[in-house]
Amino acid sequence: MNATATVAPAPPQYMRALERANKVRLARAELKRRVAVGELEVAEVILECPWEAESMAVADLLMSQRRWGQTRCRKFLSQIPMSEKKTIGSMTERQRRTLAALLGCAGVDRGRAWSATPWVTDSLTRA
Repeated sequence: MNATATVAPAPPQYMRALERANKVRLARAELKRRVAVGELEVAEVILECPWEAESMAVADLLMSQRRWGQTRCRKFLSQIPMSEKKTIGSMTERQRRTLAALLGCAGVDRGRAWSATPWVTDSLTRA
């Protein structure tokens, strides 16, 4: 047995963590881009829960859709008592299905989604 073979030491833990964080960041950016251009539906991401979305906040995913800002996201999530900071990976199966069903109804016309929502109809009837 020859002892001349050298084994490269593993990189330090902080370097591995930075590499992993960068990998996740790039994958999430690609996921958000695909959602923004319409290649991928948010309901699909919520139901399938890919590895890059597991620790992602629900609000981040919803706001990656075109014409979805913080206000629209907050009002949407208030229909199901769910925090904007809830991670996709920590959602129960029931929460996933409920959210996907609501998004399915809203996803017919992304620009004018849920025109008959209570806050819109209430504001119209009061005027």
